[in-house]
Amino acid sequence: MSSTPVLLDNAQTPARSEVLKDKILPAMLAGTLGLGLLYAAGFAETSHLHNAAHDGRHSASFPCH
Repeated sequence: MSSTPVLLDNAQTPARSEVLKDKILPAMLAGTLGLGLLYAAGFAETSHLHNAAHDGRHSASFPCH
C-alpha cells in the first residue's frame, strides 16, 4: 500500500466560467434590476406609484383601508 497522496485534478475548485455563471452574473442582474426600479420610481409621478402599490396590495389580498 502506498502512502503517496493523490492529487485531485482541481476537483475542489470550480472553473472560472462556473463562478461567473453561478455568482457574478446573478448579482449583476439583480443590481441592474434594482437600479432600474429605483430609476423608474424616481421619475414616476406620485399618483402612479400610489396606484401601483394600492393594486399590488389588493392583488395579494392585503387590506389597505
